[in-house]
Amino acid sequence: MASVHKEFDIHATPEQVWDAVSDFGAVHERLGPGLVTDARLDADTRTVTFANGTVVVERLIDLDPVSRRIAYSIVGGSLHSSHHHASMQALPGNDGGTLVVWHTDVLPEALTVPIAEFVEQASAVMRRTLEAGGSQEPGGSELAP
Repeated sequence: MASVHKEFDIHATPEQVWDAVSDFGAVHERLGPGLVTDARLDADTRTVTFANGTVVVERLIDLDPVSRRIAYSIVGGSLHSSHHHASMQALPGNDGGTLVVWHTDVLPEALTVPIAEFVEQASAVMRRTLEAGGSQEPGGSELAP
């Protein structure tokens, strides 16, 4: 199994970052505007549409406000993974900011590179969006998981 691990700082409080990360149905508005064009919530799953047309169905596995950790898994859509599990945690960082820890396990291993490229770009979009108070609309992207 392949893993993608990314840690990055955001100049916003852990509470502010968690508020956006934990809003499972609003990823397109609060974390990845422009990169994610739509998200539709249905109970514990969301259908996410990316700027390049890729669509994935993600199931919410865990939403833990105490540890500020979300875990989710891709269970359908056009990615065609045989296994996908990701978690993201908003930890206290330097100078009142937040350290975001994002970890993804995926099969087949051939998806590792596209997932890693997506995580890099999504991390930058999240940082810009959250540091701008969630109001920035970054441009779209051809990358999607």
